[in-house]
Amino acid sequence: MHYRLAEEKDIGSIMHLVASAVAELENRGILQWDDLYPAEEVFLSDIRNGWLYAGMQDTDIAVIYAVSRECDEQYANGNWKYPGSEYRVLHRLCVDPRFQNRGVAKETLRHIEEELRENGVETVRLDVFCNNPYALALYRRSGYEQVGTALWRKGTFYLMEKHL
Repeated sequence: MHYRLAEEKDIGSIMHLVASAVAELENRGILQWDDLYPAEEVFLSDIRNGWLYAGMQDTDIAVIYAVSRECDEQYANGNWKYPGSEYRVLHRLCVDPRFQNRGVAKETLRHIEEELRENGVETVRLDVFCNNPYALALYRRSGYEQVGTALWRKGTFYLMEKHL
């Protein structure tokens, strides 16, 4: 798999990937994302800011994710263990269901961490829906620790952090 910045021309494929992933989540009883979030405008903003990446399997986008310093005000609820560190926030990591259960999310997370470490970033922060056992297991197995909670429209999300 190789990773690249997403481009505006990718938006159709990205939205199809997200719609497929939302349907798969709903089939598993995980009501994390819907028509309101994440919306196409969110991904277009990520692309225009240079924050959205696409993991490519041949010519298909297998995974997307955004990395930035931006975070919601709910992140103030975190008891961050490394408050003075250079950090980035991981947003919207999403694997196309056609590529799920193949280690794509784990490989992508490892790639993100390596890239950030090489660029002087010391800590990764993220939020994960408390009712998504798959994402929770991924992050916990990868060394992320819960440091607080955020309350959004869809419910409780755990704030997590990992020192690289």
